[in-house]
Amino acid sequence: KYAILAALAAAGSADAFMAPSSMSLFTPSLRGASVNAASSRCVRSAALGLEMVSADDLKGAKKEIEGIIDKTNANPIMIRLGWHDSGTHDASIKEWPKCGGAIGSIRFDPEINHGANAGLSIAVNMLEPVKKKYPEVSYADLFQMASAAAVELAGGPKIDMKYGRVDAKGPEECSPEGNLPDAEAGDGGKYGGKPEMEDTTPNGHLRKVFYRMGLNDEEIVALSGAHTLGRAFKDRSGLGAEKTKYTDGSKVARKDGKEGIGRKGGSSWTEKWLTFDNSYFTTMADEKADAELLKLSTDKTLFDDEGFAPFANKFKDSQDEFFKSYAAAHKKLSELGSKFEPEAGIKI
Repeated sequence: KYAILAALAAAGSADAFMAPSSMSLFTPSLRGASVNAASSRCVRSAALGLEMVSADDLKGAKKEIEGIIDKTNANPIMIRLGWHDSGTHDASIKEWPKCGGAIGSIRFDPEINHGANAGLSIAVNMLEPVKKKYPEVSYADLFQMASAAAVELAGGPKIDMKYGRVDAKGPEECSPEGNLPDAEAGDGGKYGGKPEMEDTTPNGHLRKVFYRMGLNDEEIVALSGAHTLGRAFKDRSGLGAEKTKYTDGSKVARKDGKEGIGRKGGSSWTEKWLTFDNSYFTTMADEKADAELLKLSTDKTLFDDEGFAPFANKFKDSQDEFFKSYAAAHKKLSELGSKFEPEAGIKI
């Protein structure tokens, strides 16, 4: 199966960063290790007996994350991390944390080792220094903060985020495998990692996965547009070429014109795959688009399906409309299954 977040797929295996040699993959220290909150940074709620993160801590963490992304061109993998954490949500389950979602459980084994999450331990490790500096900020908040910041830094819309998410406490609170979408059909011609998500068509499969989360057709299409960022690598999704003229390091991909792409290789959906714009939709609709650019079944179905097509065409014709819908869908996705303390969340 080739699992990529198909809106999430947008990020599915779209990923620009290669871990430096000094950075190990998923380390034992991530498996349930907790860090004591520094009392000088906490706000204690006498009524609830809870320690809540402060706005200053969140602002500090965001600044650190922005620096990491800018330095490493890690926009795609950070989006993928946030989405794969939240994308496990099941709206039919009302009990927290059994409902899955943006609860930080992706940092634990077995979830971090699910097939769809190949390579995401790199992103978790990249955020560990931020967690160490700001221990009161939950992992769930860090993952969603990094995802939103990655979009904004690449030229995408500002997302109306809120924070204060409560973390899953251990591996026993991980979601089962198979909740995320496949980009292409697997053995037997079926999409889907478990029976209830299976379908013989890409559009049917996408709806089963995203409707389970509580998302609609417009949100599926809007989130798919984040494929404007990132690449597919064979060692992570089984998809993509070894390299293309857009991913061999010879072209500038960033919106700000700076050089650097991180790890070379893979196949991108767009020419400037570190720039967030509506070029995913203009490329998918262009029959003469360069054959080196990816067009997967879950991409092409957005223009073929009668429910998806009106939104895909609208976003192709108007970047403003895409950004408006995308920002709302990303915000909704980032809050799926989350429990906030305080209940209303914290804005920064």
